[in-house]
Amino acid sequence: MDLDRSFVIREGDLRILNPFDADKLATLGRAIRLRPDDTLLDLCSGKGELLCTWARAHGVRGTGVDISTVFTAAARRRAVELAVADRVRFVHDDAAGYLHPVPVDVAACLGASWIGGGVTGTIDILARALRPGGMLLVGEPYWLREPPDQETVVDCHATVRDDFHDLPGLVHRIQAHGWEVVEMVLADRDSWDRYAAAHWLTLRRWLDAHPDDDLAGRFRQELTEDPLRHVRHRREYLGWGVFALLRR
Repeated sequence: MDLDRSFVIREGDLRILNPFDADKLATLGRAIRLRPDDTLLDLCSGKGELLCTWARAHGVRGTGVDISTVFTAAARRRAVELAVADRVRFVHDDAAGYLHPVPVDVAACLGASWIGGGVTGTIDILARALRPGGMLLVGEPYWLREPPDQETVVDCHATVRDDFHDLPGLVHRIQAHGWEVVEMVLADRDSWDRYAAAHWLTLRRWLDAHPDDDLAGRFRQELTEDPLRHVRHRREYLGWGVFALLRR
């Protein structure tokens, strides 16, 4: 059980594996009014930046779960680096099936709603771990503008237009599922650019070092096509944000 090697290579030296920068992640931690010793569960925790930086800034405690052995090891190193290894732990496991032993104050899944087959299914998975009155954090894409054609839809990581909602539609979907949206922090063009463009530099340097690898042809094509997909479509049509939810 592990993440495909191509994903691990592509994320390279990134610490935050979604279109947030460090300032937005810090803003989110302040916005939801974290308190010392709040307990968190972060599903698909990646390299652990959310838990580690919030443990240092707010004194929270938490568990991160990720299917990638490489990301989990990086998260544990980050916890040591930030001197919070006594406050956070990272588990290599399938987040979709993970059962946390005790209820938590905050349960999060940022940018991996595939674990529940979409936003409402992911909310249901997170809610299993939540104490009464606790908060969910869900990171989810949405349409900034109506995509004009199927090419735009595909370039924005969707199969069909209805894979994503517009922002009002996403909020309505969450409300209709029984949850209030009580805070949100949204990516902007700059944070999207920083996330997307970091992949291109990583791929170029990896290709220079591994020209004969089995993935080289696939990555050469991606390095040619992905910058155009991003500037033509993703930064114009696709938004992304984290939404804080309380049960109605």
